Amino acid sequence: MSATNDPEPGAEQRGPAVDRRRLDEVFGTTLPDVTRDELDPGSSGAGGTGRDERWYRENRPPHHGG
Repeated sequence: MSATNDPEPGAEQRGPAVDRRRLDEVFGTTLPDVTRDELDPGSSGAGGTGRDERWYRENRPPHHGG
């Protein structure tokens, strides 16, 4: 047993594509390519209605500006 915490021998020789593939195997690929904060304000995004954003703006507490 080794004293280091290396997950696998030769892990330092792998490239980012191999690491990404391993992460996808373990965790899946549920993250979108574009997140909602990257979209234009008021945009419905990927099939959404923009309802959530509108609700938050209408119900924003006064101490949060607006």
